[in-house]
Amino acid sequence: MNIAIVGTGYVGLVTGACFAEMGLRVTCVDIDRDKIEMLSNGIMPIYEPGLKELVEKNTRENRLFFSTNLTSVLPEVDIVFNAVGTPPDEDGSADLSYVYKVAEEFGKYITRYTLFVTKSTVPVGTSKRVKEIIKEELRTRGQDIPFDVASNPEFLKEGAAIEDFMKPDRVVVGTNSPKARLLMEKVYRPFMMNNYRMIFTDISSAEMIKYAANAMLATRISFMNDIANLCEIVGADVDMVRTGIGADQRIGNKFLYAGCGYGGSCFPKDVKALASTGRQNGYVMEVIEAVDRVNDRQKTILFDKLNDGFGGDIAGKTIAVWGLAFKPETDDVREAPAIKVIEKLLEAGTGVKVYDPVAMEETEKLLGDKIVYSSDMYAAAENADAVMLMTEWKQFRLPNWKKVRKIMNGSHVLDGRNIYDREELEQLGFTYYRIGG
Repeated sequence: MNIAIVGTGYVGLVTGACFAEMGLRVTCVDIDRDKIEMLSNGIMPIYEPGLKELVEKNTRENRLFFSTNLTSVLPEVDIVFNAVGTPPDEDGSADLSYVYKVAEEFGKYITRYTLFVTKSTVPVGTSKRVKEIIKEELRTRGQDIPFDVASNPEFLKEGAAIEDFMKPDRVVVGTNSPKARLLMEKVYRPFMMNNYRMIFTDISSAEMIKYAANAMLATRISFMNDIANLCEIVGADVDMVRTGIGADQRIGNKFLYAGCGYGGSCFPKDVKALASTGRQNGYVMEVIEAVDRVNDRQKTILFDKLNDGFGGDIAGKTIAVWGLAFKPETDDVREAPAIKVIEKLLEAGTGVKVYDPVAMEETEKLLGDKIVYSSDMYAAAENADAVMLMTEWKQFRLPNWKKVRKIMNGSHVLDGRNIYDREELEQLGFTYYRIGG
């Protein structure tokens, strides 16, 4: 079977590589000629563990191809997966212009039955509009070529995307077409060998499932951060609280870790888009709106702790930031708490030295030479008045604290992910701050 993936961002590239690995002939399409040339030469535009090797292998074995021209591959493919970006507009709603543009091109140039699958995260009703656009283009051509549309949201975790795709806990497909259902069952059958995990729904429900899933996870994070902040006030320990409530099987222990806020390309965008969808339909999503507000506040909590620790006078201080990506095993700094904190530090007149194993290049695109990029975590901490941990990379888990204490000017350690031992650091003379007690 031949398929095309439109969009070579995070979702599109992982999807294409994983389908190719299972034997499909896949063409990844993108209008960005430089990106396509990079991919054709084995250069990855994103960091994701194992992705480079998978792309190189399937390119070499003639299962994975790259093109800037969807029109040229349409006659050969059975399915087009649309995985283009849906960036947020100023009001938080999803910008669907790229999705609709692909639908227009699809309608203009299909020559036989083809299935159009929306993999981008889109609001409820988008696939209905996509179908109308394709029909309009076919009417303009005076053609009556059969096609179907389907929704197939992705549930990939950055840093573990290949494993998630290869061993999905579920594959959601929204369609009302028996033919489309059979095609989707065929392309996903290799991933379902050990356990049948395909969930078929109507299209609107599939579109909502993606937003609801991310909003639920974001809600758990913001809920625990709210609890953590109250724990500090009343003298409780949020880790003990987390353990206590996570043992309840009705709650479970996933996504109950307090910290300095969530970021990335999914949770912030999808929470805002879901809230916007509610407003557009005359309904206020009270819980979701609060989740977003709590997270915005949480992103600056370490800055507030630092400022209070220095009596409101941090101008001229040097702050080391460990970790820039919004989570480990990715170079994604979109909506990352570290970026928000660094911007606040710069506004306050501090010097900032940073280290991240893979995300410094992406950070430099945003912040340029406003900060110092260090060769390792110790170089960042040298002569610093405080160290802030923002991303819990494995190499940050067991620092040589005696060395850190010796090379720092100050003694403040701010733990945005609650991974350090308070007693150990305080015995070494550090002033230690964490989230939630």
